[in-house]
Amino acid sequence: MRSIFTGAVFIFSSACALFGQTPVVAEGGVLNGASFVKGQAVAPGSLVSIFGTNLASANALANSIPISTTLANSVTVTFNGVAAPLLGVFHDPVNGDQINAQLPWEVSNGTANVVVNNSNGSSAPVGVNIGPSPGIFASGTQAIAYGNSDGIIAAANGSIPGLTTHPAKINDPATLVILATGLGPVNPPVQTGNIVTDNQVHNTTTTPTVTVGNVPAQVVFSGMTPQFVGVYQINIIIAPGTPTGDAIPLQITMSGITTPSNITIAVSN
Repeated sequence: MRSIFTGAVFIFSSACALFGQTPVVAEGGVLNGASFVKGQAVAPGSLVSIFGTNLASANALANSIPISTTLANSVTVTFNGVAAPLLGVFHDPVNGDQINAQLPWEVSNGTANVVVNNSNGSSAPVGVNIGPSPGIFASGTQAIAYGNSDGIIAAANGSIPGLTTHPAKINDPATLVILATGLGPVNPPVQTGNIVTDNQVHNTTTTPTVTVGNVPAQVVFSGMTPQFVGVYQINIIIAPGTPTGDAIPLQITMSGITTPSNITIAVSN
């Protein structure tokens, strides 16, 4: 899998098909673009990854804001007929193809049919559950979470080659920023395919619960980050009594859905 946010490459098994055939979306192949949890719904406004075969014949990345709904000349994706902004398409004849997209805000919770179109035709519709789907962006198991005062990733000192890192501090009032997707609607709304273009704060209508080492943290802010399409940020203060170490589980719970426990940060007093 190609992570939407970090560009990290993971392996996704998918049967290959001959070039020139119509696109095929893998059953269960529409996943949260941060967590890649199988069998979980995907949320309107969130970033998703679509896996299958013959989805594209070349690689292409979005290069404008608002994000276009067409890439690689002819690749488009619709959810219940609503065109999705496309962040990237990736052709891999060995492991299968991938499309990174934003699920349009206009798609309602329930079930949606996803269809991929390209110059060879349209895929058969594949049903996708639409609903709450929190996911934390990470590189491997290291969460993309950083100090709000210095922008430094909350990882053990020297653990990421080429980057300055340090553990997050317990009870730091400057807050720790977590980058996520799938946190649902925001108020005021944001246009599909676009970043925040005003000076307003776009809060999630539901405030998530965040735990660090199974200890609830104080959520100071939950809403859209202004820099990226479909990306949310949660600002937290890590509670006294939180365990310390180089790999402390970081989890978000929203509407009864909890992110995987293998995503971690480093924490110190």
